[in-house]
Amino acid sequence: MKKQLNKIAKDTNIFLKKYINSQKYSQLMSPMKYGLFPGGKKIRSKILIDLGSLFSIDYKTLIIVGSAVECIHAYSLIHDDLPCMDDDDIRRGKPSTHIKFGESTAVLAGNSLLTLAFEILSSPKLKLNEKIKINLIKKLSECSGHLGIAGGQYLDLSYEKKKISRNKILEMEIKKTGMLFSFCCAAPAIIKKKTIQEIKFFENIGSKIGLLFQIADDLIDLKSKSKEAGKKTGKDQKKGKATLINLIGYDDSVKYCDKIIKDINKNLRKYGSKSEKINETLDYILNRKK
Repeated sequence: MKKQLNKIAKDTNIFLKKYINSQKYSQLMSPMKYGLFPGGKKIRSKILIDLGSLFSIDYKTLIIVGSAVECIHAYSLIHDDLPCMDDDDIRRGKPSTHIKFGESTAVLAGNSLLTLAFEILSSPKLKLNEKIKINLIKKLSECSGHLGIAGGQYLDLSYEKKKISRNKILEMEIKKTGMLFSFCCAAPAIIKKKTIQEIKFFENIGSKIGLLFQIADDLIDLKSKSKEAGKKTGKDQKKGKATLINLIGYDDSVKYCDKIIKDINKNLRKYGSKSEKINETLDYILNRKK
């Protein structure tokens, strides 16, 4: 599993470095690269490639689409770390982008990575027809804005130190984290021109994977040490974050994660042995330490 993740991370970073370096120089490139590289474990790209294998999609194509996803993810982390948001000084074991470069530069670097994602999807380097590219851009836009990441972050902040229902917590976590995973699962179906119903099926799979990832992340915040996690831990309880763990407890949250994995595997069973890679990735998401 780690070998696969390392390969995907290496190939994604190679593409992104070449792509950014081929552009005209600007002073924002340095903070953009700082927030983007080395860039975590690439679990979202791994899910994209796992699902892409169900449809035998070209690996290089998936790496390019995954590179756009990683730009969106990096942008969201840069902004989430800002003092007006979650106020985190450490990200991936190093000072957050706003600590290194200042708040205004971090905002602009995040904005630039957001738009870079759509540059990549519309680039001639992505060998897909224009209609597919437009559909990918539309779907990624929906998953990144007020209906997705941004909207989820808004709810996350507004729910702090409040008594929030289980359904509202799940809705918030699916928006904040699940929507980008939803894109990763839907993108291969979009590329293969599947029906709206089939695309929706994979979007729902992605939402569940994102929910699994977020709950696992909350478990890490509760149980792991900051050095091990590469970021400050124990902050959710201090800030009074609305999480499933705070609502139903640690043990029931783990059981809920097991149920999510079981449901996903059941839904993907019709794809036979090709879905085994996804099951391995899901187990990794739940049992990772950071």
